[in-house]
Amino acid sequence: MKAPEVTSGAGAEPAEGPNIKRELEGAADAAEQITNSRALELVARAGFAVSGALHFLVGVVSIRLALGGEGKADVSGAVGQLASQPAGPLLLWSAFAACVALALWQTSDAIFDFEHLPAKKKLAKKLKAALQAVVYAGLAVTLASFAGGVGKDDSTSTSDLTVSVMKAPGGYALLLAIGAAVAVTGIVYAIRGFRQSFAKHLRLPSADAGRTAVTVLGVVGYAAKGVALLLAGLLIIIATVQVRPEESTGLDGGLKGLREQPFGMYMLAAVGVGLICYGVFMVVRAKLAKM
Repeated sequence: MKAPEVTSGAGAEPAEGPNIKRELEGAADAAEQITNSRALELVARAGFAVSGALHFLVGVVSIRLALGGEGKADVSGAVGQLASQPAGPLLLWSAFAACVALALWQTSDAIFDFEHLPAKKKLAKKLKAALQAVVYAGLAVTLASFAGGVGKDDSTSTSDLTVSVMKAPGGYALLLAIGAAVAVTGIVYAIRGFRQSFAKHLRLPSADAGRTAVTVLGVVGYAAKGVALLLAGLLIIIATVQVRPEESTGLDGGLKGLREQPFGMYMLAAVGVGLICYGVFMVVRAKLAKM
């Protein structure tokens, strides 16, 4: 006689339970395979090159400012320059696709990778990947807004956001924390450059000349980006302490503020050269990065 099916009782698992679990695991495996595909990797690598091109343009504007010229030395200014080219829309949408792909790749790393590491190190790696995903997703949004014709002055939007945050409960402390975080990030970038810790994420060329060139670009570039972020973070802190949020104008304001200091034009030019080096380094990273 056939035994009756168990439909209830202690210890009995609903029949659909294992099926739902298997379906979720299957969906997760499929998502991991897609995000680790060769096609997505190639497009994601282009995201590094997009970042490099934008840093290169910011560096060029910084040098122009040091020489007494005009321009916007930030991401929106660099994207605006791309948009003004004859093939601007094509360039922007291509860059958008690359940044979205890189954001997805970093998200996949944050969710699926680093499982073999100790708990503390795994958490740090996953958080870093998640933050990188947010950065490239934000860059993708900026590119899309300009491609769609609705891009705006980033320094104005930064000031508006700072005013809104300051008016919110706890906004003063939050702005100080944001400024400190940006400044600390700048210090971390500079340290990473001088320690050459970026090299462990690359497959460096076998030739000595190639290895030296990539290393020099990385050291100079990371140091310059560190200085730029440190200036932007300090500007946020100073504007908050002085209760003048309209002066918190991000990277562009920080670099222009540097120009007003003693020997500022030389320091700004040096930062500009460093950002150009960082831009070239990121383009090289598109080929050499360990994905």
